[in-house]
Amino acid sequence: MSLSEMESFESIKDTPFGYTLSIISGKYKMTILYWLVEYESIRFNELQRLIGEISHRTLTQQLKELQNEDIIMRSQYNEIPPRVEYSLTKKGKSLYPLMDQMCEWGEEWRSL
Repeated sequence: MSLSEMESFESIKDTPFGYTLSIISGKYKMTILYWLVEYESIRFNELQRLIGEISHRTLTQQLKELQNEDIIMRSQYNEIPPRVEYSLTKKGKSLYPLMDQMCEWGEEWRSL
């Protein structure tokens, strides 16, 4: 994107970069996405255990935000006891290359 194209935006949030940040920003969103990539489908309690220091309320909020942006989907199964699982949507899976690039960057620079 050229400088003249950037000048047409009122703020960073109006740019494609800002849009991407609005989707993945949040203390735990990238961690949630990481675990969904690793497990493909995961239950709430298992996700909470894998993340560690996250409250029930915060995890619920982060999941709802990702769901509202069509990054993840919530599947509820009518069983006893009820079972709910989360997985990535097509849009969520399209973040793989971005996440892979972040892993490559971390691998290159973390030991320096």
